[in-house]
Amino acid sequence: MTTVAVLGSTGSIGTQALDVIRAEPERYDVVALGASSSVERLAAQARELHPQVVALDDETRAGELAAMVPAGTEVVAGSDALTVAAASADVVLNAVVGFAGLGVTLAALAGGRRLALANKESLIAGGPVVQRVRATPGAEIIPVDSEHCALHQCLRAGQPPEVAKLVLTASGGPFRGRSPAELASVGVDDALTHPTWRMGPKITVDSSTLMNKGLEVIEAHELFGIPYDRIEVVVHPQSVVHSMVEFSDGATLAQLSLPDMRLPIAYALAWPHRARRPFGAIDWANLRRLDFEAPDHAAFPCLGLAVEAGRAGGSAPAWLNAANEVAVAAFLDGLIPWTGIGEVLKEALSEHDGSELECAEAVVDVDRRSRHSTEQIVKRRAA
Repeated sequence: MTTVAVLGSTGSIGTQALDVIRAEPERYDVVALGASSSVERLAAQARELHPQVVALDDETRAGELAAMVPAGTEVVAGSDALTVAAASADVVLNAVVGFAGLGVTLAALAGGRRLALANKESLIAGGPVVQRVRATPGAEIIPVDSEHCALHQCLRAGQPPEVAKLVLTASGGPFRGRSPAELASVGVDDALTHPTWRMGPKITVDSSTLMNKGLEVIEAHELFGIPYDRIEVVVHPQSVVHSMVEFSDGATLAQLSLPDMRLPIAYALAWPHRARRPFGAIDWANLRRLDFEAPDHAAFPCLGLAVEAGRAGGSAPAWLNAANEVAVAAFLDGLIPWTGIGEVLKEALSEHDGSELECAEAVVDVDRRSRHSTEQIVKRRAA
C-alpha cells in the first residue's frame, strides 16, 4: 500500500482527497493528517482513519485534540507540526492554504517524497528555493491544480523540445464579461459565488480577480520550465478543457473532464498509474459546446500583474503573493472594494526591492516585509 500524509485535511482539497482514498481503501494507508485549527473535524478524521500522527498548527489546542483522537495516534502541535508530519509518508498531499504551506513543500521534497501539490503559493513564493530542494533523489512534484495536472498529463505525449506552448484555461470566475465600471460595485458575496468550482474563500476571490490564473502562470513556469512568452491564458467558461499543450508540429492535446477536483487529486496519489475509479467522466452525447475567449486585462489587471512579477523573477513572485493574501483579506473584511485588490497589488509591486531568494529564511523575510508594506497601503486607502 502507498502511505499518504494529507496536510490541510479539513479544507476543501483535503476532504476531497479523503473521498478519493475511501474509494480505493486497499490502495492507500493514511499515516498522517494535519490542519491549522479545525480540531473537531481533524479528530473525526483521525477516529475514522487511525493515522499514526495528527498535526495541528494551533499549539494551544493540542491537549483538546489529544483527548479526542484514537489511542496510539500521536499528536504533534505548533508552528512546525505540519512540516514534521510531511516526513511520514510515501506521498505528501500539501493542501495547506496560502504561504503557510511552504514548510510542508520543502520538507516533503527534502525527504525525497512525492509531493502532491495543491498549495501553489509555496512554489510561487519560494520558487528558487524549491527548485534546489527538488533535486533531492526521489523527490518529485505532481501538481493537484486541475490546470497543471492537465498539463502534466498532456506533456506525457511529447518530449520537452517538442513543446511549443502551454495553454492554461480559466473559467473567468463569477464576473466574466463585466466591464470595469460594472465591477466597481461588486461585493464579497458576489465574489464568493464561483460558477463551476467549490473552493475556499481565498482561492475563490483569487479566481474572481484572475489572480489565481496569474499565479498559475508562474506555477506552470516553475513546474515545467517553459518561458513566459510560451504560456497563454484563455477563458473557457465551461471548465471542461482543463488546459492544453501545443506541440511543434501544430498538434494540440487537451485534457477534458467535468469539473471535479477529485480527478487531479487521484492522479497525483496514484502516479505513475491511474486511479481505478472515474471522477468527472463526460457524457459526450450531452456535451453541447466548448467556448474560448481572450481574458479582459483591463477589467482583470491582477492577471497581468502576476505575469509581470513572474518575469521579474527573484523575490518578486513572493512579494506579490504575500501582498495578494493581505489584499484579499482586506477585501473580505470590508476594508477595500473588489477593484481595490488590483490597485493595492499594483502599488505593492512598485515597492518591491528586487531582492533575491537564497534560502527559506529569505522567503520568509520577503513575505514578512511585503505583508507589512501592503498593510500600510491598505490602511492608507481605508482611512
